[in-house]
Formats: sequence, structure tokens, C-alpha cells
Amino acid sequence: MAGPRSLSAGLSALQPEAFGVDPSGERLARIRRSPHFKDGVFQNPGGPSRTRPSGSPLDFARLYFDKDARTRRAPSARIPVHATTLADIARPPASGLRLTWMGHSSVLAEIDGTRVLFDPVWGERCSPFPFAGPKRLHPVPLPLAALGPVDVVVISHDHYDHLDLPTIKALAGTDTVFAVPLGVGAHLEHWGVSADRLRELDWHESTRIGGLTLTATPARHFCGRGLRNTQHTLWASWVVAGEEHRVYHSGDTGYFDGFQAIGTQHGPFDATMIQLGAYSEFWPDIHMTPAEALRAHLDLQGGAPAGVLLPIHWATFNLAPHAWAEPGEWTKDAAEEAGQAVAFPRPGEPFEPGGKLPAEPWWRAVSAPVPHLWRRPGTVEVTGETPRGDLDLAGDR
Repeated sequence: MAGPRSLSAGLSALQPEAFGVDPSGERLARIRRSPHFKDGVFQNPGGPSRTRPSGSPLDFARLYFDKDARTRRAPSARIPVHATTLADIARPPASGLRLTWMGHSSVLAEIDGTRVLFDPVWGERCSPFPFAGPKRLHPVPLPLAALGPVDVVVISHDHYDHLDLPTIKALAGTDTVFAVPLGVGAHLEHWGVSADRLRELDWHESTRIGGLTLTATPARHFCGRGLRNTQHTLWASWVVAGEEHRVYHSGDTGYFDGFQAIGTQHGPFDATMIQLGAYSEFWPDIHMTPAEALRAHLDLQGGAPAGVLLPIHWATFNLAPHAWAEPGEWTKDAAEEAGQAVAFPRPGEPFEPGGKLPAEPWWRAVSAPVPHLWRRPGTVEVTGETPRGDLDLAGDR
């Protein structure tokens, strides 16, 4: 008869490799010493947050499986992808800062001579299984091998749409360094990344890589990959500062007042990359609407329009009930109302925040019409209930 240990080993052997592993040993001891770890789990800033859908499961199912809503959650034709080549990103940026959005939350940031790759996901699905789970709405703009050398890979947290097994395994064979939140290094070591190439940080900790300082900053989200969500890996936003430029990547987060503190300590920023897709009234604490994302950007910049906002976490995977193009359309409305510069590159289209910004609403050519629900005096009359996160930007700040 098999004992408990052999049974546990057998169950572990059946788990997909993509589940990764739980932290253990000194890594787990360091987690337990963190001031942000309490009662066996990492704690969100601003108090407890709902990490599971709220409301009635029946109401959610009706919304998610509504025929018209399902149609709007996918493009009506092929999403235009910029045919990125190595030549596009081989020349140093004239301004010293260039961003290339690869889709979802994956961004190549070239900062003062150093190349940083945020949340790289080149896999076909954000799932532990190759045959199931959310599938890409557009192809990757270029093969990972054609990206050229990367100095540092930054991971915001361990969810499948931000930490992708096949992508990490491909990068494990290079000499890039990985900057990750506490505990996430356990997954990477399990997948072949050597410990000496890991920089594992708690919130407010920094590391120097090349000419850059990378700082893990708070976010309001959660973690987990396997059948058990142990909450033993941290989630983070990131500040990356060079000699001349600095950028912010939000990872996944709900809106919270900590953006102001991050901006005061580390800003202002030449560009922010902020999550504003996959939001829903069923999980309001852990993802931001376009209005909340714009407010977060303004908080980070000291309360007034400044720098460039790059919307991320949209247009690549269908992860919420809203129309796939809604984040782009609503962000365009809200930013115009606030006078904030926003970049809308096609996936794979490089741009320099200090130069001409890609501004064409490219999604309109492959999307059903998206209602404009922002209050814009003289052009739009709003009736009924406005979406969560809507705000009067003229009078609220």
C-alpha cells in the first residue's frame, strides 16, 4: 500500500510542468520575513481585496455566454500586426528611450542603452495546457529568437498571461538576468534558469543591472498557477530608471492610492505602461478600467498630464466579458478629455515617447462599434448608468 509520501510524489508527477513549484527552503523563509506577508499569505495594499468573481455566478454566466457579447469579444477580421524586424529595433533610439508593445503586457523597453523585456508571453495560449485556455487574438509580432539580446527580463507576477513556460524556457538558454517578485524565482529555477541570474525582490527593494535601477513597487492583485493557490509568491509593479529616462510598468493591479506614493518617490516618468483591460464589475479590486488606469497615470505623474501612457493588457487574449476593443476606445476618450498623451501602437510597432506617437485607432477597422460612454460636453450625451471607474476628469482632480 502506498504511503502518504509516495502518493504525494505520484500526484506531483501528474501536475503539468507549467504549474511550476512552491517556494521552499531559504526562499520560503525570506517570504515569511517579509513585512507584506501575514497570516500565511501576501497582503494587498489598501486592505483585503476580492480575488474571485463577486456577485451571482448565474449573472456572470448570462453575461459571458450572451451571443452578442461573445461576438464583440473577438475581432471581426485579422488584427493588424506591425511586421517587426530586428532592423527596426537594432538601431539605438534617437532619444535614448524606445518602447515596443508586443501585445498584452509584453513590452520591450530600450532605456539608455539597456534592453528590458517586461512580462514576455510568446506562447499561443495563456494556460498550463497547450490544447485549452485563452488563445491569442493575434500572432506574436516576431519570433522570440529574432528579438536580439535582452539584458534583463522583468516579471510582474506568476499568472499564465504574464509568466509563460515556453517563453521562459527559451530565455533560460540565454545569459539574460531576471528581475522577479519574491517567490517567483522558484518557478524559474524549476524551468532551468540558474539562481545566479535571478534578482528576487520584495516591494520597495531595488537592484542594479547594467546602467539601470529596477525597483519592485506595490500592486493590488494576487498570484497562483496550480490547483492550490498558496499566495506564496508576490506580485509587483516595476520602476526602471536609467541615467536619463525612467518608466513604470504596472503589471496587473486594481486602483489604489499607492500610485501617488510611487510617483512621489520614483517619478515623474517618461512613460507608463498601465494595465487597463480584462476588467469587470465582477472583480473590481484587481484590474483597472480605462478611467482608473488614467487616474493611476496622473497620480504617478504628480496629478497632472505628463509623459506618455501606453495601454497594456488588452487586445491579445479574451479574459473578460467586455468587448475586446473597448479598452482602446474608452482610453482614447478619457485621455483626450484629460489632455493626456497616449500611444496606440499596433502590436510590434516601435515608438519613442519623446517623438511622434502612434495615435491611429487601428482597432476600429476590425471591431464592431464600441459605445462612447465618457462625458464629453457638446459631443456625447450620457444616459443611464456609466461604467465603473467613469469620472469627471475636469472637476475630480
